[in-house]
Amino acid sequence: MNFKPNSPIGIFDSGIGGLSVLRAIRRLMPGESIIYFGDQIHIPYGPRPMEQIGRFSEAITNFLIQQQAKIVVVACNTASAAALKDLRAKFPEMQFVGMEPAVKPAAERTQTGRVGVLATPATFQGALYASVVERFANGVELFQNTCPGLVQQIEQGNLDGKETRQILENALFPMLERNIDTVVLGCTHYPFVIPMIEQIVGENVRVIDPAPAVAKQTNRLLETGRLVNPTSAGGNVKLFTSGNVKALQSLLPILLGESAVVNNAEWIDKTHIRQAHGFTTPTQA
Repeated sequence: MNFKPNSPIGIFDSGIGGLSVLRAIRRLMPGESIIYFGDQIHIPYGPRPMEQIGRFSEAITNFLIQQQAKIVVVACNTASAAALKDLRAKFPEMQFVGMEPAVKPAAERTQTGRVGVLATPATFQGALYASVVERFANGVELFQNTCPGLVQQIEQGNLDGKETRQILENALFPMLERNIDTVVLGCTHYPFVIPMIEQIVGENVRVIDPAPAVAKQTNRLLETGRLVNPTSAGGNVKLFTSGNVKALQSLLPILLGESAVVNNAEWIDKTHIRQAHGFTTPTQA
């Protein structure tokens, strides 16, 4: 692989959640160009078998490499839990930045010793989460909830509706009764509803968004590899989705505060992806 400083950063997620990481990277490194892939036709990843998520992640990584990505950010906690280790083994020349629930900073900052964690089932079941808990959560009591349906509400742009609030209240009220003082967001979709989470938990409960830390790690790896784009001008953002192009495009001003061209990508035989032409929506793979 021939990595160049002016090549783009590759980012992928099961849907729009990884845009929270893209947003943080744009703020920290405005000169970098970005290629983003949202696998919206397969959302949500959370309930899917780990092996299947691994196959999706490998195919998407190949697609980003074809787009000349110089680093790949797995902006999905579920995909990181299911596939990050294998991706690093299968693509040894590529640098990867993954997601893990921010249990460490939560454990360091909690005063009550009780922390809430919101994540998908696959994240909670993965070895990565178990490792983080074992290493950093000693003496801290964790309360977990998978927030069923929340990813789908966010994918629809329903960031402050009644259904979204009900899901979050169902998850957070029992945790508040147990005296948590910190909430860890273990899914990249969830930062988009931080305002509502903060309304529910109140000002005395800290909410940890992992996206800024992921952006800093991406920047560190690019600096170490001498791959930072020296151009100070604003980088380009190119987005791909395996789902509905127009639906994603309509959400970008709300989620990113900017517009961008969204391209359609098609799954082939569930193992390969190709760029499609026009604004077509593929059938379910």
